[in-house]
Order: sequence, then structure tokens, then C-alpha cells
Amino acid sequence: MEDTGEEPVRLPQLRLDELLGELQARLDAARGTRDRVHSLLEAVLSVGRGLDLEHVLRRIIESAVVLVDARYGALGVIGPDGRTLAQFLTVGLTDGEIEAIGPFPSGHGILGELIRHPEPLRIPRISEHPSSYGFPAHHPPMHSFLGVPIRVRDQVFGNLYLTEKRGGADFTDEDEAMLSTLAVAAGVAIDNARLYEQSTLRERWLRAGAEVTTGLMSSPPRAGITTLIADRAKEITGAELASFSVPLPDKSSLTVEVATGTRAEELRGLVIPSDGTLVGVALREGGPVRSRDVGDDPRMPLAPGRLAGLGPAVAVPVMSSDDVRGVLLLVRDRGRPEFSDAEIEPLLAFTGQAAVAMELAERRADTEQLALLEDHDRIARDLHDLAIQRLFATGMTLQSADRFIDHAEASERVRRAVNDLDETIKIIRSTIFGLRARETAPQHGLRTRVVQTVNEAGSALGFAPSLRMEGLLDTEVPRPVADDAVAVLGEALTNVARHAHAGTTDVAVVNDGRNLTVTVTDNGVGIPEGACRGGLRNLAERAESHGGKLRLTAPADGGTTLVWRVPLTVPPGPTEGHRQA
Repeated sequence: MEDTGEEPVRLPQLRLDELLGELQARLDAARGTRDRVHSLLEAVLSVGRGLDLEHVLRRIIESAVVLVDARYGALGVIGPDGRTLAQFLTVGLTDGEIEAIGPFPSGHGILGELIRHPEPLRIPRISEHPSSYGFPAHHPPMHSFLGVPIRVRDQVFGNLYLTEKRGGADFTDEDEAMLSTLAVAAGVAIDNARLYEQSTLRERWLRAGAEVTTGLMSSPPRAGITTLIADRAKEITGAELASFSVPLPDKSSLTVEVATGTRAEELRGLVIPSDGTLVGVALREGGPVRSRDVGDDPRMPLAPGRLAGLGPAVAVPVMSSDDVRGVLLLVRDRGRPEFSDAEIEPLLAFTGQAAVAMELAERRADTEQLALLEDHDRIARDLHDLAIQRLFATGMTLQSADRFIDHAEASERVRRAVNDLDETIKIIRSTIFGLRARETAPQHGLRTRVVQTVNEAGSALGFAPSLRMEGLLDTEVPRPVADDAVAVLGEALTNVARHAHAGTTDVAVVNDGRNLTVTVTDNGVGIPEGACRGGLRNLAERAESHGGKLRLTAPADGGTTLVWRVPLTVPPGPTEGHRQA
């Protein structure tokens, strides 16, 4: 090698170390970016696996906390009003901490800032932001904040909230980008879960409608079908209480025919006026009526506290065309979400299908009744044209033959036979009349008369008595018993208004299949010593005339309870038994 006489160029050792260090840092950054991308992909896959909406929302928060290394995370679902949070799920807080903090936020302060302006929001110090209201008592300290909106088909579904990045650092641009990407995937997962939930819900409503239709076509008791309607609606909507009320003929009031669930006994048999009540408005307007809290709603005609613990409610008419056959009331626990339009829409379809099925069942029953009456007419014609004519001809023959009989005993027997034939003809004619008469149950309107009597007493009492009616009152109570029951009720309420000085009065009229019982209970001063009992004697005599009795008691907590009970089943006498035979 030729020696040029020049020294070789050498890089300083320090410069080389810097280059190697920078290369290592870039490699570490690339490795970190790769790891975070992998974490993001895992988070996206994780939130997209489930189809149950509640489970999907929980996965989104858990994945977000891990992805940006936050200590606390939450997901707030925006309510129907678009201004408040209807649901709030958290990660990082223990059950004890959640209980100590109290109610979840409704969407004010910084959380509301993200609702009003659905754009990513990153804050180094929460307390320094102008929208910060501070934290409630027992809330753990939080400093850094990162929030991003979750959109589902261009609509803001809710917001992701992350606080307190581990190590005391602030959230970075990369954290915001990662969380925004996860929010996009979360929107897709939520949309899929909601579609699946809607599909499942629609299938449940269809099955419920088919079950009601099948039940109606098998001709069960009406109460069984209305109970089925209330049960299925309660189950599918997640309600705690469901009732089915039927209107009186003049639609001035409704009777709660069926009630199931929490505090059902408070509603069952109750008579509710149409004016100014939740179910009454649904009856008159023919559309759904909502309540945020039935416990404080004046449109629920119950004493305060009877529906304590219950909250959102909706009353839906069960109607076909313009004919309202009843009103379905659904009530949820206090604190549960209100009934949304998306929930009410399939509920209306279900009640509409049930009303059509009820109408078809009635039409079929009418057709069967018509066929039965036609069959009765045919039998009546056959009896008249064939049996009676033959019996009459036989009787004439025996009468004409009687004058040829010389034996006295034989002649007497022939005359008796002729008389028996005459009686037989009378029985057959009576049977024909019964077959051709269209038997209809006597409609005495006892329910309507009771409601009118109670309403009239309200002005004298100064308040509206509560009224409960149960059983078949219009079709199974004889007219004389119904008349006396109404008279007894009017007299009892008049006595309460005149003498009891009561603040509340409860009325119950019940037919249990064996007895009709009228009960009037008040919280007044009771019956004083030496009071005139002429009116009570009249009430007792009315009961005794029907084989019943009157009982008057004074409960330990004050007031008076009057019970008027008469039997409805009377054994047939000899004449009636002979006529039936």
C-alpha cells in the first residue's frame, strides 16, 4: 500500500454514542408505537365481540382505561332530551366509593361541556377549567382528564371520560388519537348491539302477540287474557308493575281488572275516574301517556306513599280502530330510565294486535252464538211440527176412544193419560219458548250505580272515597240484591258524612262467587254511645231479607268498618226444581 502521508478520518467516540442512543430511542419508540397499535387492535376486537349492549359498554370502558393507562374511566349515555346523562358506567371505583359519592352525575360541569360540544377534550388540570364545579364529598382526587364522544350513525350516543393518567403525567396527543379511534370502533359495536337488541326485542313482542292471539282463539276467561297481556308487557319492558283497566260503558271511570307485580294489591279492583288520571287521559285521547314519577304524580288517584319506590310509567290504550277496550299501565322502579319512543312503538303494536285479536274472538263468539240460536230454532220447529202434533193427535184419539170404554177404572186411566199428554204439551211449548228466546244476562249496571253513588257522596264528605270493585257484579247479582246493595252503600256513606268526621273512606264491593259483600271503612270518630241506630237496623233488615247479615266493627286504630254480606246462591225450591226437571 502506498503511503500518502495523510492521517485517516476518525469519528469522535462521543458522537458515535449519541447516534447509537438516538437509534435505540427510535427503536424503542417504534416498538412502543407497535405495542400501542397492537393494544388498540386488541381493544377494537374486544369491544366488537359482544352483542349484549350492557356488556359491550362495559368492555369499551375497560379497554379505554387500559389503552391510555388511566386510573379511572366512565361512559355516559346521553338521554332522550340530549342534555343529560341517562346512564353512567364506571371503572376504577369500588362499590364502597360509589356508595359514598352518592348519585351518579346527570351531565353538568365538565361532563356537560362534552355533551354541549361533542369534540375531544383534554385538560391537564380539571380544577382549572372554567366549567369545573368541583367534586362531591368522598370523591377520590382527579387531575388530568380526557374525553371523547361516541357517535352511532352521526348521532352522539354518549361520551368516554378518562381521568388520572397513571404516574401523574398528562394525557398526550397520542392518547387522544388512540381514544378517538377506539370511540369509532365503539360506535360500530354499539350499533351492532342495538340492532341485535332491537331484533331480539321485536321477536319477543311477536311471540307475545302470537301467544295472546292463540289464547283468545281458545276461548279462555277474559281475565286470563288480560293477565297474559299485562304479564308479557311487564316482562319485555322490564317494568315492576303492570295493570289492565277496562272502562265502564259510559267511559266515566275505569276498573283495574288485572294488576301484577310490585304493589299490585294497591291497584287491583280500584275504580279510577277518567278525568285527570293517567289511564283516563290515555282512554280519552287514544294514545300513550307518560309519567316521570308515579309516586309524585297527581294523576295517580292513590293516597301518598302507596306507590313509594316506583317511578317512570306509561299508560297505553288497547284499541282497534276507535274502540278502546282497555288501558295497559306499566311502571318501573324509581331511578330507572323513562319509557322512550323506541320502547313505546312496539308496545303500541302489541296492544293493537291484542285489541284486534280480542275483537276477532268476540266476533267468533257472536258467530258461535248465532249458530247455537239457529240450532235452537231448528229444534223448536221440530218439536212444534212433529212432537206436539203427534202428542195432540194421540190425545184426541184417546179422548174419542173414551166413550167406547165401559169399565170405569179403564176410563179413568185414559182420562189421566190425556191430562198427562196435555201437561207434556205445555212443557214442550215452554221449552220451545225458552229455545227461541235469546237469553241475555240481566244487565242491572251495578258497577255504574256504585260509581255514581260514591261520586255523589264525595261532595258531602269533602273528599273522594277510594273504591274497589271485584267479581261479576253486573251479570251475577240479582236485581233485588243490587238495589239493596246500592241503597246500603248510599246510607252508609251518608252516615260517614254526617257523623264520622272522617278524613278517608274506603269502599269495596266484591262478588266472590258465593256472596256479595259491601264494605265501608272510615277513620272517623266511630259510633258514639246512645247514637240512634234506626238506620243501621234498616241496613240489617235489608241483609236479612236476602239471608245475609250486617256486621259493624271498630278497628283498634280508630274509625268504623261496616260489612254488609248477602249470599248469591239460593237452593232451588220444590216448584223450581220440578220446573227444571
